[in-house]
Amino acid sequence: MTALAHHFGAPLALLLAAAVPAGLSAQDLAFDPRPTADCVVVGQATSCAGRAANACQDQPGGYTTYGMIFCLSEEAGWWDARLNEVYTNLRTRDAVLDREAAEWEPDAPSRAEALRDMQRAWIDFRDAACAYEASQWGSGTGRGPAASACMLQLTAAQVATLETYLEGAP
Repeated sequence: MTALAHHFGAPLALLLAAAVPAGLSAQDLAFDPRPTADCVVVGQATSCAGRAANACQDQPGGYTTYGMIFCLSEEAGWWDARLNEVYTNLRTRDAVLDREAAEWEPDAPSRAEALRDMQRAWIDFRDAACAYEASQWGSGTGRGPAASACMLQLTAAQVATLETYLEGAP
């Protein structure tokens, strides 16, 4: 299941299946995360979002509705995996800082709990924002690519935000 179908459920999976042009399948398109991953290594996470999806779309069939959804969703999934990794590292760090702070400031708010609450609220925001973006296309074929691009961009931005917290020790 693509990252987008996971977030938007069965209706999107049906849209994706209906958008497959005759003679084109997922095996015909290859997603390679390296254009984005190589850019991120240089340290420009937000400006890197979409590079791998764009390279994927440059293949034959990549600019069909199916191709765009596939390529954008694959990169969104790559960013989602990165988000989970950064979140886990930040939450682990915050839990350690919470334990250390409890010794000298027992009433201090929990960083780890605040991070968890913030991330849950962000997920709700992202899903609602991308549903709104998709709604701008009505039932047109641009709906799926628009929602996929939104998921990719907002997830990449959240990775950059959490990385800023992770890099900036209190």
